[in-house]
Amino acid sequence: MTRRPADPATIYPLRPIGVLRTPFATRADCPRNGRQRDPAPECRAEIFADFVSGLADLAGFSHLILLYWLDEVREPSLTMTPPFDGQPRGVFATRAPVRPNPIALSVVAFDGFAAPGCLRVRYLDCIDGTPLVDIKPYLPTTDSEPAARMGWLAPHATPRPGCA
Repeated sequence: MTRRPADPATIYPLRPIGVLRTPFATRADCPRNGRQRDPAPECRAEIFADFVSGLADLAGFSHLILLYWLDEVREPSLTMTPPFDGQPRGVFATRAPVRPNPIALSVVAFDGFAAPGCLRVRYLDCIDGTPLVDIKPYLPTTDSEPAARMGWLAPHATPRPGCA
């Protein structure tokens, strides 16, 4: 069976499932990545009522993958110059928010529920009120690639205890 090729003019609707609550009021307040703050501040993922039943069985997971929409990005760009590097880079070789589809992801520590429909998480790097698009469990046997290389970003890696 052959699928039809993707049409670059097609618009795919996204519906937020909740909102992220962080201590960061502006883009300038956000860390470059969620692992930079030590200790990482506790943040919240507030899930809209229509989606709360989808949180069933999350209690056993230590980490989650959160996907969110960077709704304050106005002008996407295919190249950008990272503030810490000085050389223009292709946006797909960066984690920059100025993407054609400003979808971000974070692997967060899941510290349980603050209330029904409200997750306590750490390691977010987004503005307070950012729309949450999806939640997935982080699976170390599937999602971790210990031998992964970081390309041009290697000299700029955020140091983490226990990581080479």
